[in-house]
Amino acid sequence: MLLMAFDSTQQALRAEMLLDYAGIENDMCPTPKEITAGCALSLEFPDECLHQVADIIRQENVEIRGIYFKNGDKYVTIDL
Repeated sequence: MLLMAFDSTQQALRAEMLLDYAGIENDMCPTPKEITAGCALSLEFPDECLHQVADIIRQENVEIRGIYFKNGDKYVTIDL
């Protein structure tokens, strides 16, 4: 699973709605303390949906902090 973090709750809820509408499995969860973000909510989604999620984020101008994967105890940013 990948994790998308946000700077605002509004953007997190908007992204959740857009992913739901696109039929992409997602799960709202607390933002891990290892990720500095302005919002306490993040979205998890399957790795294989990365390109589709990135397209939705760009097309709909959703403001995100970043997309991350967990490598051991650390979260690593994915460059889009």
